[in-house]
Amino acid sequence: MPRLKTQVNRSSHLFFPLSVLAILIIINLIKGADYFKITIVNGAFYGNIPNILFGASELVILSIGMTLVTAASRGQDISIGESGAISSAIFVQYVLRSGNVTLGTILVGFLISCVAGMIIGAFNGTLVSFFNVQPMVATLILFLGGRSIAFIIDGKVSPILANEISNRIGTVIPGVPIHTPIILTAVFIAVVAVVLKTTNLRLYVEAVGINPNAARLNGINPKKVIFLTFLIMGICAAVAGFIAVNKAGRHDSVNLLKFIMMDAILAVALGGNSLAGGKFSITGSVIGAYTIEVLNRTLLRLEVNPEAIKVFKAVFIIVLMIIAAPEVRVFAKRVLDKVKRPSRTTPYARQVD
Repeated sequence: MPRLKTQVNRSSHLFFPLSVLAILIIINLIKGADYFKITIVNGAFYGNIPNILFGASELVILSIGMTLVTAASRGQDISIGESGAISSAIFVQYVLRSGNVTLGTILVGFLISCVAGMIIGAFNGTLVSFFNVQPMVATLILFLGGRSIAFIIDGKVSPILANEISNRIGTVIPGVPIHTPIILTAVFIAVVAVVLKTTNLRLYVEAVGINPNAARLNGINPKKVIFLTFLIMGICAAVAGFIAVNKAGRHDSVNLLKFIMMDAILAVALGGNSLAGGKFSITGSVIGAYTIEVLNRTLLRLEVNPEAIKVFKAVFIIVLMIIAAPEVRVFAKRVLDKVKRPSRTTPYARQVD
């Protein structure tokens, strides 16, 4: 029982994102009972669930990096879309200039894009950790100029990835019914889970996010930890950009991963993580990312104008922030205590009478 109670307490932060996800699913089931129907078209799974997993691939990966950055630096990286655009532009240029495209070419190009993502992360991380610039201000530099850099790398055009391997990475591999981006996302989540399980990364990030001075006294270097989280964020941006550009089959430096940082921040908050840093839950952020994708598709299914979706999401964010506010939680706890108190005292009162 004590172990079960501890497990319940650890998972309590998942109640809100799972509740929101359940409500959205119920709305979709009311709209149509065939919501969970999955069919096979051209050897691949198609349906609402596969489409959600496919559409949220980039957001899930970026939400993981955003969670670590938020937890350690107590701020957010708003340049992740631009970082993904730059690193994917470098990937595309390498592939196009290599001549004969093979699997090795794609892998080398992917590794080069990851290095580019790490360099971008190192730039942001240096400003934040060593020069004490606020994360949002530090990443504002690339947020404003990153797409121009990607546009220049593209040669001021929108290059097309016209090769079979890129097409398979963005769609499906013959004989495998699951879309490749879904598989890549699952592999990335598994790698992150193994790293957090086998290293002290979680402990160091949470310690720095809760109290950097106390962490320093215990032998943890807050600057190095924050810098490391931005490096990881750079890798996440590169992987997301790699998946996005292979999905599209072309590199659009203007629209690739545009404004995705807002959804990534929302996924972190929706997953029960504090935007002020400290303890974090990767599981919560992943659920939050998928919940946002379900929300987007639900609004489209309800025939809401695509432009109006932004308004609905803005209202959703306001409600979320109010519910997540410490004052609201304290008030809710007081109300619950008052509700429970009479039921506890009533038997005693009857016994005295």
